[in-house]
Amino acid sequence: MDYLLKNGTLINEGTKKQTDLLIQDGRIKKIGHNLSHPTASVIELDGSFVLPGCIDDQVHFREPGLTHKGSIYTESRAAVAGGITSYMEMPNTVPNATTQKLLQNKYDLASENSLANYSFFMGATNDNLDEVLKTNPNTVCGIKVFMGSSTGNMLVDSAQTLEGLFSNVSMLIATHCEDETTVKKNLQKAIDTYGDAIPASMHPVIRNEEACYLSSSLAVSLAKKHGARLHVLHISTAKETLLFDNSLPLIEKKITAEACVHHLWFSDEDYIKYGTKIKWNPAVKSSQDREGIWKALLENRIDVVATDHAPHTLEEKNKSYMQAPSGGPLVQHALLSMFEHVKNGRISIERVVEKMAHNPAILFRIKDRGFIREGYFADLVVVKPQKSPVVAPENILYKCGWSPFEGTEFSNSIDRTFVNGKLVYENHLLIESGNGNRLEFDY
Repeated sequence: MDYLLKNGTLINEGTKKQTDLLIQDGRIKKIGHNLSHPTASVIELDGSFVLPGCIDDQVHFREPGLTHKGSIYTESRAAVAGGITSYMEMPNTVPNATTQKLLQNKYDLASENSLANYSFFMGATNDNLDEVLKTNPNTVCGIKVFMGSSTGNMLVDSAQTLEGLFSNVSMLIATHCEDETTVKKNLQKAIDTYGDAIPASMHPVIRNEEACYLSSSLAVSLAKKHGARLHVLHISTAKETLLFDNSLPLIEKKITAEACVHHLWFSDEDYIKYGTKIKWNPAVKSSQDREGIWKALLENRIDVVATDHAPHTLEEKNKSYMQAPSGGPLVQHALLSMFEHVKNGRISIERVVEKMAHNPAILFRIKDRGFIREGYFADLVVVKPQKSPVVAPENILYKCGWSPFEGTEFSNSIDRTFVNGKLVYENHLLIESGNGNRLEFDY
């Protein structure tokens, strides 16, 4: 079906203007005033915001192997309900996506079940460089390197392997950076002090600034040494932001960084209320760190905003600190959380679109997405400036059924989401009208 969106306020490439938009054959056919079409379905927007669909460069959708937590279908369902039309998923599933065959298996699953557009990172280990080097940069978003242990036991801690990766891989390398030795030392101190009763508030002490900075600075030094393309994920400390600069436009940068919505929202003061529900790796840290991340984001030293969506069951998250896994579900509410920062004067709508749509498309060189341009795929989200229902289990679409934002009434609501020109979400209802497409990259 073709659609004619009338009188929407388009937020795109630093501008805000009220106009019409024609969607035809899955793409944006025409942008302009007083458009008409004889057969298109007309949708009157009355000034609601029209944004390019968000592109989330870091999610964990759990399939295969961990589908009691989530699946490609359930989590992409939540993503489109949150205005995220494309995602890049991490390799620490079961089994880990560390061979070309296992990586292709995930693409096959997504081609059948994903409501959003998709790509999957190839996973690096201490001994799979040959498999990594077979990865096609035109059809795979990047190589993921865990330079710190997290869910999935994919730690790459061999200096020889890291040198081999950074010196041989020509495509983007995305890193999780936490120094393993530091984390283990801090954890042992906590065990010595608290035994089995470590409070959740110790998480940012165990996975502290030193652990993050040691690993991030190593990654940056390796990238500079070998001229590699490096993207450091989920920056959690103010000190780390000093490793990145804004001296070049994003298209020319070889070293980039990401901030996640939870590090922009929560601080260590929130562990008292939320406990292990906000246990992430790397940890939510101090309000000073949060301010430092915001400063770097607004100064373009941090380039994109993502989610690190990582669902676990409520039963798993309610376990003691040592037993509770790290991670939480975020894709359904990430864009709305950023609009809350707009309301509070922290960031403009135009910058939100830049960090969540334009910049991921530029950074990963994604073909024909991330902007509202004639000829581009019609990946669009309509945001209505009216309060959304209070976040509660009955309106949460994650398979795990909970959210760290429960009880929050956001000031805006996701009204409609289009993926490849198909209306997949409207007025709080999912419309299962088709699958997303595999992302392509322009190398």
